[in-house]
This record gives sequence, C-alpha cells and structure tokens, in this order.
Amino acid sequence: MNWPSFSHGAALCASLIVTIGAQNAFALRQGIMRSHVGKIVLLCILSDFLLIGAGVGGASVLVERYPALIHALLYVGLAYLAWFGISALRRALRPGHAVLDPAADGAPAQRTVPIVLMTLAFTWLNPHVYLDTFLLIGTAGAREPAGARTAFALGAMAVSAVWFVAIGYGARVLAPLFRRAAAWRILDGAIGGMVLLLAVTQFR
Repeated sequence: MNWPSFSHGAALCASLIVTIGAQNAFALRQGIMRSHVGKIVLLCILSDFLLIGAGVGGASVLVERYPALIHALLYVGLAYLAWFGISALRRALRPGHAVLDPAADGAPAQRTVPIVLMTLAFTWLNPHVYLDTFLLIGTAGAREPAGARTAFALGAMAVSAVWFVAIGYGARVLAPLFRRAAAWRILDGAIGGMVLLLAVTQFR
C-alpha cells in the first residue's frame, strides 16, 4: 500500500465531503429520525465508491491522452474549490441555516421505496457529486504515479465510508448541537479554511 497516496486521497475527499449539502443534510435528517439509516448509508457509500473509482480510472486514461485538457480541467476544479471555500467562509460570517428539527420531518414510519429513490436522486442527480468525484478527485488521482492511483482511490473511499456511517448513525448525538447557529458558523469556517488551503496546495 502506498500510504502517502492513500493519505492524499483521504485528505482530498475529506475536504470535499464534510459539508452539509443536499445529500448530507438528507442523510443527517434521516439519522436524527432513525429512519432507514442503514439503507441510506449503504447507498451513499456504494455510489461514492463507483463514482470515485470511475473518476480516478477515467481521468487517469484521459490525462495520458490529453494532458493539456486535464491540466485545464484541474484549474477549473481549483477555481470551484476557491469559490466553495469563500462561500463557506461567507456563510460562517452570516449564517442562515435552517434548524434541523426531527419533529418537522414527518411521521417516524416512512416507506422504503420513496426513501431509496430520494437517496439515489440526492446522489446521482447532484452535479456537485460529479464535480467532486470525477473532476477534482479524479484529476488529482490521475496525477499520482500509475502504481499509486489505487491507493489514492482507496483513501478517498475510506473517508467516504467513515463519513456516511458517522453522519447516519451519529446524527442523533449531533442534532442538539446543530440547532445552534454558532455550530454552523464553526463548521463552515473550518470547511472554508480547509478547502482554500487545499486549493493552494494543489496549485502546481
């Protein structure tokens, strides 16, 4: 195992996945309600595994054939990272997050099929997922040495799995904390700083 590449993939995935976007907010909300948590976590993890693998594998092929194109795409991705980081810092200064209230999300008993379809929609119909997995993680993985790309992808996948398990099953513990605006400000401030630092370190 190439541990430096594994760590690189893990760090990059961590900086991208630790956000309360549509998919994560849905998983967090369902975790607070303890409704179909296992199914949601499993679907999110498997989807990320497929997308990360396709991103690293596909981008590695493209970078060998079209290095100038991949280089340009990387800078597009870095611009996206910079925008994302600045947006997170702005939210930290002016928070406007809705309170996550378990009682407001409907009856505890929810049917399986609608929940599964919603999970797939939040994952596969979310354009940010493709930006994160193929454009950013994929192109960064393609820049690793040929023998280290698998380790890079495994690092990203490991973080994805840990993250979804944590927000799915740890949501009820975190729920009272995220009813306070200060918690969102700290989270967004940390995310913004980490993402901007990542964008700077990837700029080479």
